[in-house]
Amino acid sequence: MMTANTNRFDEAAVGAGPGRLLSAEPMTARLLPGVKLPARAWRISYTSTLGSGEPTQVTGTVLVPREPWRGPGARPLIGYAVGTQGLADTVAAASWQLRFGLEYESLFLISALRRGWALAITDYPGLGNPGTHPYVMGRSLGPAVLDSIRAARRLPAAGLDPDGPLGIYGYSEGGCAAGWALQLQPGYAPELELSGGVVGSAPADLLDMVEFLDGTPYAFLLFYGVLGLDAAYPELDVLQYLRPHGRAIAAIFRRTHAIPAAVLGIGVGALIPTRVSAYCTRMPFEVPEVRRRMLENKLGGIAPAAPVLVAGGTAEQIIPFPQAVNLADDWKALGADVTMLTMPRREHITGALSFAGPAMRFLADRFAESRALVLQKGA
Repeated sequence: MMTANTNRFDEAAVGAGPGRLLSAEPMTARLLPGVKLPARAWRISYTSTLGSGEPTQVTGTVLVPREPWRGPGARPLIGYAVGTQGLADTVAAASWQLRFGLEYESLFLISALRRGWALAITDYPGLGNPGTHPYVMGRSLGPAVLDSIRAARRLPAAGLDPDGPLGIYGYSEGGCAAGWALQLQPGYAPELELSGGVVGSAPADLLDMVEFLDGTPYAFLLFYGVLGLDAAYPELDVLQYLRPHGRAIAAIFRRTHAIPAAVLGIGVGALIPTRVSAYCTRMPFEVPEVRRRMLENKLGGIAPAAPVLVAGGTAEQIIPFPQAVNLADDWKALGADVTMLTMPRREHITGALSFAGPAMRFLADRFAESRALVLQKGA
């Protein structure tokens, strides 16, 4: 059973280890309201691990194309990490939005489905079930992506090959989750042999994100960040550093989906200060214990075993473009196989659209290479 107001579960409730499928409910997944995705769908619940090492329970969605797989080998499975959805327990969960045709990444999901790929889409901890979402805390998000793959393979109705090819896809917060999944996979889930992964516009350096966003119309995302820290590391009590009106605004954002939050944040930002210091008795990001946790969640310190495509837009207004370049360089320096994709004149939204095509092709090429390697070994 889960303890009140947290994301933590007793070991007895989550069973033996991460990635265990706890439940699966058939559902209808929609591209848009009234328009079904061409896939069989299940809302699943499964076990995972928080950044603290404690067990947790996460929900998500498994999508399998209705058409039989006609390609060589087994049907590929993608661990798909969605971008910022918000912090509201229910309406910000991708599984809930897919049920009603409201998931803004459905355009990219259908692209993968049309290639015949199956998808495991995590809701992340704290979305789809009680608790607060550990927003952009990669050490809690990466395991949820990997364990969604484990759980999907254990869903008999999905009919997925336990040895079929695997990939990881993520953009924005999803890029953070995907990057951490790729980093953690060799140690956390060594049995999941990934063919490749794609990481678009990931918030790789959280301290740099504070400097970049503070004082801009997108500073409201820093409230999401404070709440994410509080969810992942409640012992830090980061909300203690907020003034009463700062806590009130944080409480509002805690109950939002990302799109209304953006409208509220940008609109209110024109009327009230966008400097975080205006809401704090002390800047939480300057507290040594908080900085240490943020540095622990910095991407780039562990080499992925699988080939990776890293991408960023040069006109980014939310995730600074140098973060993508630095992430690619950091992984390369550790010996990882990294391809850097620069997207000229692309800001965050147009970057997502420009990223999808090259990302899907990169994964398709990696799947082809993996199949060729298997055939070569069998010859």
